Amino acid sequence: MPPTLASLVHHSALKLTVRAGEDRLDVPVRWAHVSELADPVPYMEGGELLLITALKLDAEDPEAMHRYVKRLADAGVVGLGFAVGVNYDDVPEALVAAARQEGLPLLEVPRRTPFLAISKAVSAAIAADQYRAVTAGFAAQRELTRRTLADGPEGLLAALAAQVDGWAALYDASGAVVATAPEWAGRRAARLTADVQRLRERPAPASSVVGGAQNPEHPENADRVELHSLGTSRRPRSALAVGTAAALGTAERYAVHSAIALLTLTTERSRSLHEAGLRIDAAVLRMLLAGEPDHARTVAGDLYGGLLDAPFRMIVAESPAARNRAAAAAAQTAAGDAAPETGSDPLGALVEVVESAAARAGEAVLVVPEGERLVVLATDGGAAVAACVEHASALEAARPASESLAGGDEESLVVGLSAPSGPIAASAAYKQAQQALSVARRRGRVCVEHEHVAAGSVLPLLADDAVRAFADGLLRALRDHDATGRGDLVASVRAWLSRHGQWDAAAADLGVHRHTLRYRMRRVEEILGRSLDDPDVRMELWLALKATAPD
Repeated sequence: MPPTLASLVHHSALKLTVRAGEDRLDVPVRWAHVSELADPVPYMEGGELLLITALKLDAEDPEAMHRYVKRLADAGVVGLGFAVGVNYDDVPEALVAAARQEGLPLLEVPRRTPFLAISKAVSAAIAADQYRAVTAGFAAQRELTRRTLADGPEGLLAALAAQVDGWAALYDASGAVVATAPEWAGRRAARLTADVQRLRERPAPASSVVGGAQNPEHPENADRVELHSLGTSRRPRSALAVGTAAALGTAERYAVHSAIALLTLTTERSRSLHEAGLRIDAAVLRMLLAGEPDHARTVAGDLYGGLLDAPFRMIVAESPAARNRAAAAAAQTAAGDAAPETGSDPLGALVEVVESAAARAGEAVLVVPEGERLVVLATDGGAAVAACVEHASALEAARPASESLAGGDEESLVVGLSAPSGPIAASAAYKQAQQALSVARRRGRVCVEHEHVAAGSVLPLLADDAVRAFADGLLRALRDHDATGRGDLVASVRAWLSRHGQWDAAAADLGVHRHTLRYRMRRVEEILGRSLDDPDVRMELWLALKATAPD
């Protein structure tokens, strides 16, 4: 602890006597300062023990002493030391009365005790306190390091909470609570999610102090909470909260800084390690897609747990923003202009959502960036897949009804999910995810699951300009014929195909004789130059009619 007036009074070599303010001797002393100015307040910072001989003061004037002492007390001076036997043989009663009235401790300094001795005692006590704080800080650092190596982040939080006599919490990239110490701090930590999210919007490193979870019925819970971002990248990946009843001291500050460094090391891989991990992820994915699951397991080892054995989902996502940002940057660079702002990163946001959900659930997940695309391998029915679908649904719900992906929403995300699959069928799952992605893009959806496509109708897939162009080209000659008033060949084809080639039923639907219908269908064959006995021709005509049918 820093020196106090009480510790100075009990210092055997100083021989100080308390003349006023006996009940305020436990106040810390920041420094001892000598000043004979009539008004030393402009040179005070607060927390000082002021030492005087009253060389320039009328210490026997009650009014002058009251004004003098009041200004000192208002300036934050914690005590006044008066040397006797220099200008006054005893402490003047006017000064004693003023000190008692203002509650300012007044110490009598005997002639044989020089002011320098008091200053040296204060300085030595402050230095000793700082040394103790530094020593305690190093001890805390060793303890935090030991607990981190032994028990991971949970052990570190427990050690940190004990060091600061409070509580600590670790948050993930989404702002959700990952771990707390002690356990009872979980509810308090959860109330700070919004503050953590605001902290993550600031470039790292960042910190803030919040009032914590105050409860009027339990004022003891009115914590002072410090929030610190963790990570070396511009966007923090996690955050640390430290709750205490009062501001942190020097030793506690050392402990918090050590915890930040250790958590950063444990939660943020170095650039080279991260790149190596990406290469391993990409290699494992390529082996799975090449039909070599055994080789993939050998390379992966225990890196993904049982992910490569259990049923999994393949997720393929892309964002027009990634492609358009790259094109804009290249164009502006070629023109000599400054690079454009990167804006939002839909793929990066999806990675954070998936990895955070997997971390909270204790699941393994494989994430491989592929340029403007992202490939994810996640456990079927797990938290990562659910978080991906929920994230996509939230994006789609938030998008105005007038907008669609097909309309060029550059900050959008398009996601395709495969059906549940295993390592042997990984290539098929990848194709399913790509197909679902294509359907999502065509329909203007954020996310489409392959199972839903297979269970639905093929007709929505025909809503494509290329399909419509083919249909228009195939039916143009028949429509040109009908436009001359020489028959209704398009309607006849539709009725005949809908009745599976049954002449009587199709003729009845058209209200014509079956011989008339037979003549029209022969005319269709002549115009198209193709036989209606060919099932491919019938299929193409039916799809063309469906693709060009009015909505």
